[in-house]
Amino acid sequence: MMPSLVTVLEDGLPVGCAEWQGGLYRLADLGAPREVATLFEDWPHWSAQLAAAKPTGAPLPGGLPVLAPLLYPGKILCAGANYYDHSAEMGVPNVTKETTRLFFFFKPPRNAVVGPGATVKKPIGTEAMDWEVELAAVIGRRARAVSAAEALSHVAAYTVAIDFSSRDLGRAPETFYKIDWVAGKAHDTCCPMGPRLVPADAIGDPMDLALSLSVNGTVKQNARTSGMIYSIAEQIANLSRIMTLDPGDVILTGTPAGVGAPKGTFLNVGDRVEAEIEKIGKLSVTIQPEG
Repeated sequence: MMPSLVTVLEDGLPVGCAEWQGGLYRLADLGAPREVATLFEDWPHWSAQLAAAKPTGAPLPGGLPVLAPLLYPGKILCAGANYYDHSAEMGVPNVTKETTRLFFFFKPPRNAVVGPGATVKKPIGTEAMDWEVELAAVIGRRARAVSAAEALSHVAAYTVAIDFSSRDLGRAPETFYKIDWVAGKAHDTCCPMGPRLVPADAIGDPMDLALSLSVNGTVKQNARTSGMIYSIAEQIANLSRIMTLDPGDVILTGTPAGVGAPKGTFLNVGDRVEAEIEKIGKLSVTIQPEG
């Protein structure tokens, strides 16, 4: 089976690594490209090569800074209001699949993605920074107008993501469109991902994973991916009819109940946010001053 993928900072440069038994081994030392993003240029080839590879020599020393595993995604597409309980807590009564439209918004791939640590900056001017833990799917094979039945075969790997929002900046009640998705969702550093990419084969059923999020040690979200309204396969099928999904694109698949907005509870500088998903691991970030 292919190992998980991690990116660390070594001598000031991002270095893609394969993870075996807790040890990290440079991709380049295994005959693969130096950076994880390059693997997606020919994912079938490189994933097969890494699945057959064996680590040689000692792993990298511990303590190297961990970055987002995929530093340079293509597109970042995020499913909105895609859990039954989250829709209910946000004031949508009697949610059913038949009465709910699947929709998405974008995050900027270069500036929004960060890894664990003191990496997330509070958006400028917000007083309502909110959290959402999400399972993120990374595309490994081009998908265009695929069926839900074949959609998951286009997924290379999964990781943990946190969708940070500025609820106040996104509101536009005086306008006909009511919500400004860019102002609310597209801020720099507000899409941390990590700590690793886990190959899809190692995940098994992505629709039955535990996911949780805590703020300063207090659990806020605790659910399973089975609570989605539209499955990951349905999301991919739907998106692929709108646009081509390319290798290295990332899809955030929605968040369960427990966000701050319904209670008016929001994040402050210095808060520690930890998101965890079964079979993937824990992503921990600390909110920094705005910028």
